[in-house]
Order: sequence, then C-alpha cells, then structure tokens
Amino acid sequence: MKNTLAVLVVNKPGVLARISGLLSRRVFNIESIAAGYTEEPDVTRITLVVKGDVHILDQVMKQLSKLVDVIKIVELKSDDSVERELALIKVKAEANRRSDIVNLVSIFRANIVDVGKETLIVEILGDEKKINAFCAVLEDFGVVEMVRTGKVALSRGPGAVKY
Repeated sequence: MKNTLAVLVVNKPGVLARISGLLSRRVFNIESIAAGYTEEPDVTRITLVVKGDVHILDQVMKQLSKLVDVIKIVELKSDDSVERELALIKVKAEANRRSDIVNLVSIFRANIVDVGKETLIVEILGDEKKINAFCAVLEDFGVVEMVRTGKVALSRGPGAVKY
C-alpha cells in the first residue's frame, strides 16, 4: 500500500538529505519525494510517498518526527486530498504518425512543449493512473526519454497543514 505524507520542515540546507538518509538507513522505500516552498518563507513542504502497511507507516512517522528540522507530519489520504504529478515525455514522432500523437495528447489533456525533426516532448499533469495510462499508450510510438516529478498533494477543504 502506498502512503502519502506531507512533511513540514525548517527551510535550511541539508534537511532533504537528512530525511532521505534516515529513511534509507531504516530500509524504508521512498516511492517518490517532492520538496518545495510554502506560503511561509522559512518552511519547506516535502511530499513523501512510502510503500508499506500501517506498521511501516507508523515507523516512518516516528522516525521522521525525531529529526530536529521536522515541524509537522500529516498523512494525506487520497480520498481527502488532491494529488498531482507532472511528467515530461520525449516520444519518437515520425512525420506519418505525428497526427496520431497529437490526437492522443488532446484526449489526455496533455501539451506538446517541444517539437523536433524526429521527436516531440509532451507534458502531462494528473494523478499517477492517468500518467501511467498515457505512458502505456505512447510506448507504441517509442518513448525516448521520460522524467516524472513525483506526487504533490494538498488536503481538501478549509483546513491546512500548518504548524
């Protein structure tokens, strides 16, 4: 089972390395990790996706809470939050197949962000299932290269993850 955690940390050098190092030392697998600024300039929000059961999730939260730079940890349930991921995908685009790719891009509400003689770079934003489905369809054309950001998430409703 995949679990999403919002981790608020003090915005200073090395904090992301300490968090990922702690989890790797404890042999917890990080499925994805994304860090960025928040509305508070001295706070960074890290969105972690870790794989495991309730016991593993509990251990991850306990271990993270021991770090001095960690302000708050909140589990984000997929039903109660909005989750997104960004992917850039470079796909082979021979002249006779470009229109097929353009049609797929339209169907998935993606965007073509770069056009070359032999390739297109497509940008897609959505949940993990949507991006996986889009990548599966593009495999028929030949995926040259791909990069994904990892999940970012916010809880629904008026509440906020703040310290």
